[in-house]
Amino acid sequence: MGSEDSSEILHDFFPLMRVYKDGRVERFSGEEVVPADVDAETGVKCKDVEISPDPKVSARLYLPKGAGPGRKLPVLVYFHGGGFIVESAFSPTYMKHLCLVAAEANAVIVSVNYRLAPEHPLPAAYDDSWAALKWVAAHSTGGGDEEWLKECVDFDRVFLGGDSAGGTIAHSMAMRVGLEGLNGVKIDGVILNCPFFWGKDPIPVEGDDEGVSIFVENLWRFVNPKTTGLDDPQLCPDKDPEYAKLGCKRVLVYVAEQDPLRHRGRRYTAELAKQGWQGESEVVEAKGENHVFNLFTPTSDNAMAMVKKLATFFNPSSSIF
Repeated sequence: MGSEDSSEILHDFFPLMRVYKDGRVERFSGEEVVPADVDAETGVKCKDVEISPDPKVSARLYLPKGAGPGRKLPVLVYFHGGGFIVESAFSPTYMKHLCLVAAEANAVIVSVNYRLAPEHPLPAAYDDSWAALKWVAAHSTGGGDEEWLKECVDFDRVFLGGDSAGGTIAHSMAMRVGLEGLNGVKIDGVILNCPFFWGKDPIPVEGDDEGVSIFVENLWRFVNPKTTGLDDPQLCPDKDPEYAKLGCKRVLVYVAEQDPLRHRGRRYTAELAKQGWQGESEVVEAKGENHVFNLFTPTSDNAMAMVKKLATFFNPSSSIF
């Protein structure tokens, strides 16, 4: 009887995770890690750093080939996806894509490793991400000891970005910068790749895919037990009365044609404009693709087109911005 009870599923978020009645957590993805090294194809150097020992916050840094003192580069502070419950900054899921972005955009990347639910429910991931962003900013005034940041970063060209739940975090960080400020840095832009946004009431173009809505609501309430629900401004940004204070001047949103979340990604920029945000925004749709396609096929035509688009976003002389 006890054995049967222990195998009973309490929360089922397959293909990401299952939680069993006995408290056991089984993750199906994002557990593998790859060591930091020099990427043979791009020449990008990688290393792992500790940001905080308690709570434990760390990051993987990416430095493009040829970077060095005297040549200041943009920096992307990146937040991985995984529904707040799987993946890490050290996963092979992210290594290839971020090396390609660092090389093409000639940018430094700080990929943040934050704590996951259910062991650490929200707001842990937001708190860790804010701590990481403050750690990056501290280097602008000599307060940090990471040489790659001190010697190579232009702190007037700081970008926030993330995929899926990481896009949700990137938005939250930009809102916090807009409301509280962040000394020593200027957030030039935000990049949201297939962001994890939803809301209580379906928007007309979403149709009636009840299965998606149930999955999103169950996952959101699981990772964020104190949430007010699907209209929580962290999940549904246009419900935030301070939305127009988003702390950057440019936004780039990527959506995928076959992703159920694509309509919320499009809505994000439209609602920003309606609520009076004064920046510039663009939505790019990847035809024929599904959620965070670029991470699974990082050298495909659409994924490489994204890499090139990000490069122009970081270095806007050749872009629309």
